[in-house]
Amino acid sequence: MIGVIVNETKGPYIPLDMPEVLGSKNKLLSLWHLMRGYHFHYLVSTIFLSLAAFARTGMYIYLGNFIDRMLDKKLVGQELTLGALTFGALIALQALSSFMSSWMANFTAENSTRRLRDHLFDHIQRLSYSYHSESKTGDLLDRATSDVDTLRRFFADQAIGVGRIVMIFIISFIAIARINLRLALVSIIIFPIVLVISLIFFKRLSQAYEAYQAQGAILSTDLQENLSGVRVVKAFARQEYEIEKFDKENREKLRLGKKFNWMHALFWPLSDIICSAQSVGSNFYAAMMVPNGGITLGDFISFHGLLGWLIWPIRNLGRLIIDTSRALVSYGRIAVVLQAPEEDMTGCTYQPEEGIRGQICFDKVSFAYEKDQLVLDDVSFSCQAGMVVALLGSTGSGKTSLVNLLPRFYDVTNGAIRLDGRDLRDYTLDSLRRQISIVLQDVFLFYGSVRDNILFGRPGANDEEMIAAARAANAHDFIMRLPDGYNTIIGERGVRLSGGQKQRLSIARAVLKNAPILILDEATSAVDTETEILIQEAIENLIKGRTTIIIAHRLSTVRRADNIIVLEDKSVRETGTHEQLMSINGLYSRLYNMQRLWEPNGENISPLLNV
Repeated sequence: MIGVIVNETKGPYIPLDMPEVLGSKNKLLSLWHLMRGYHFHYLVSTIFLSLAAFARTGMYIYLGNFIDRMLDKKLVGQELTLGALTFGALIALQALSSFMSSWMANFTAENSTRRLRDHLFDHIQRLSYSYHSESKTGDLLDRATSDVDTLRRFFADQAIGVGRIVMIFIISFIAIARINLRLALVSIIIFPIVLVISLIFFKRLSQAYEAYQAQGAILSTDLQENLSGVRVVKAFARQEYEIEKFDKENREKLRLGKKFNWMHALFWPLSDIICSAQSVGSNFYAAMMVPNGGITLGDFISFHGLLGWLIWPIRNLGRLIIDTSRALVSYGRIAVVLQAPEEDMTGCTYQPEEGIRGQICFDKVSFAYEKDQLVLDDVSFSCQAGMVVALLGSTGSGKTSLVNLLPRFYDVTNGAIRLDGRDLRDYTLDSLRRQISIVLQDVFLFYGSVRDNILFGRPGANDEEMIAAARAANAHDFIMRLPDGYNTIIGERGVRLSGGQKQRLSIARAVLKNAPILILDEATSAVDTETEILIQEAIENLIKGRTTIIIAHRLSTVRRADNIIVLEDKSVRETGTHEQLMSINGLYSRLYNMQRLWEPNGENISPLLNV
């Protein structure tokens, strides 16, 4: 993320320098770097904070002097009026300065965390497919929401709280020292004690909070999975099971929360006892000095007010340390995601200037998700531009893994895949994936309108192109029967549409993208015969002029493929056309004849299947 993104309402958007943020071994320094571009606002907030502290201190000092003068001279009239006006001015200055300090601190917090959310979301989008396949969605959601919000509170309260505590402590200490140095020193005896207690609690609370946040991520994952699969839960009447599972994890979060809150609650009585003892002892010591002439009555009154503002920073030092521990834990959880390597979208050198033909060659390709556990072993075959290739094989034979290598969701372990004669690894990921359309069995549609979901394939397309794509996908007629046509909101994951309607929308999206390579993964396996005919007609329109790779379990679906690849035990066992494979009476022939027993009319499902 380099350069400056212009925000139309708030001016320049200053990007984060993530190497600077993540390169620091000191997490507090990393948090400081996260405020990059807003350090000036933080400084201004601190200046206003100082003015508020000076105004508050001035009130107590003026009050003491005023009382001494009044006792000596019995002030009346004009001087009393002037005193009242001075107090009013100091109160107004304190209120205004406090407001400005708080406003600037919150400005810094909101803008810093907004930028962090943007960067985190951007980074998550650029993480590899393998990272997302291994990560829990709920955990990523928790880090992008709860942990970022913890940092927002830190920037709004604790970050400026450092300045607040330091300024109030220094100003109050100097003011008391001007009254009596010995009294000032007596007033901070508890400081080392509170500091030691705070540091002891800091480590334990950090560990407890980290465990609490991790359990929160588990809850988020359970909730996300339950909501995504709510139809399955209801269909299998598993609500009670899901409730019990959620309750179990929720009780564990309650236990961890109790542990954290118990330690948190224990800290405050300890600090309150120590600080209250300090307050009583210091006030008693100061009161004893008045009859002896050590300080005046006015000095005592000033000291009494200032002592509260000297002890308050000491007491809140513990709160600051504890709350900072939360921020450091949340930053650590976010940093783990930010440190995950992004896909190199532009690092390769080759970008086809005029598109691609679509010639594909697998040359002795092997692939393993984990070392020494191959899921594809020495796979070789070729596909000329515009050909239709079908992949067949039992579950676990490697079909899906094979097609995942084409858009480089994963890279080959050994061997090479060539597109138009060039290794896939020479292409930039962005340019490569623009050449490929994918239609999956498990269709994913976004919450929004029909129009939004079709245009996802090519956002710049006009209405005529969008409607033409919908017609080609046999989707236009049912779309026009929807309440608002193309502007109909289809709900989350297209919940308001049938399976066949969702599949046709996904085909329309692929048609509109108009990519030269097409991957079809069981696009008709979960629909009725009538809908399958419509989808197969749409697919026939879609594959024209495109290099197409089809994954299918129904053998009738692939009879017209130009080349059929039969996978077994991670390798290619047979390859050829339908007629060639039937003639050798091998694995394909046995599978085909076996399936015909179950689908006697399978050969006449659609025009695409007829030969």
